[in-house]
Amino acid sequence: MSDMSEDFLDLSEPDFEAPPIFADQDERRMHVRAYNYWASLLRGRELPSVTDLDPASIDDFGPHSILLDFTEDRENPRLRYIGAILREECELSSADIALDHVPSRSLISRLTDHFFEIIANRSPIGFEAEFVSQRGNNTLYRGILMPLSSDGDSIDFIYGVINWKELAGAEFEAQLAFEAHEADGEDVIVVHSPEAAVVELEPNDLAGRLAVARANAAAVQTADQRSRAALYRALGNAYDFHLASAGDPDAFAALLEDAGLKVQARAPLTAVAKLVFGADYDKTRLTEFASALGAAERAGIAAGGFIAFVVSAEGGLKGLVQRERAARAKPAVKPTTETVRARLRAADPLAHIDLQSDEEFVLLVAKRNESGGIDVLEAVPHTQNLLEVALKRLAAH
Repeated sequence: MSDMSEDFLDLSEPDFEAPPIFADQDERRMHVRAYNYWASLLRGRELPSVTDLDPASIDDFGPHSILLDFTEDRENPRLRYIGAILREECELSSADIALDHVPSRSLISRLTDHFFEIIANRSPIGFEAEFVSQRGNNTLYRGILMPLSSDGDSIDFIYGVINWKELAGAEFEAQLAFEAHEADGEDVIVVHSPEAAVVELEPNDLAGRLAVARANAAAVQTADQRSRAALYRALGNAYDFHLASAGDPDAFAALLEDAGLKVQARAPLTAVAKLVFGADYDKTRLTEFASALGAAERAGIAAGGFIAFVVSAEGGLKGLVQRERAARAKPAVKPTTETVRARLRAADPLAHIDLQSDEEFVLLVAKRNESGGIDVLEAVPHTQNLLEVALKRLAAH
């Protein structure tokens, strides 16, 4: 932390005027509610008394707040209170520690830049910014620091309230992509972040579903390639998109046309994989993804069930893909003369004639008559080889 001068707590402001209370729609913001609370503690004074503050009793924003005490060490103040939610975010086991013990890439560490503004202005300072958290995620935060005094003059305590939203790569991209879709194609610049997160947007149409699926698929590329969760989630989105496309074939066809893709009859799900992951994605991986989607479809997996399906599969995704490939590569069983015999035994007769024979199957010679029918003339003397030839011809038919 930067040096704080010896007299920083004794600055005066002769023309004090009570600050306003904000209302209406601003009340929806936590930092505005915190400001109004601070203002309510003034009671005609320039600074609220720290003895009037009891953050643990504030259900609204108390869990998001801290209380800094400068009375013992002006350069390294002590946190006398850290709200439970904020303490959890910063991974702190204690609610009473010196500021230099706070993790360097935590939200609380971001507040130190504003201390001098509080001292110089002798009034609350609101702020909002973005930084990369200790978990590597983009974190958007908004908050307020408010001066307090133990003697009515010196600023020797600061009360802060901060709210935030941590956005991992997939969520950040999905939100932008979805908003772009809602704006009918408005251009959006998507910035990748190093981690993936669960994205649970609920678009109403197929294009919106594709936007979310693509964002999660992008997270697979930017995240650690060993992250199975990110990959399974992206494939789950792709599978759900595929199921939804059956209910809106026209929209699906339009999306394929926009992407310059066509569905191949021998591998229909490859087009879905390309739509979601990109046509320039690794071809081997696209084929694997299509196989996994095909396995889920073959098993009749419902929407939302892909992740459980692949996790419970023997050998995971790899085993699933191998079995699906084996099933598709398995040659069709060609009928044999025995299967033809079984079929003939179960078939209904086309006609009946009185002809005595000891053989189960008999070759007959017939001719077409003038009315277009068939007249059976004679039975061919039994020859096993000749019969086998006839049965093979039927099997190949």
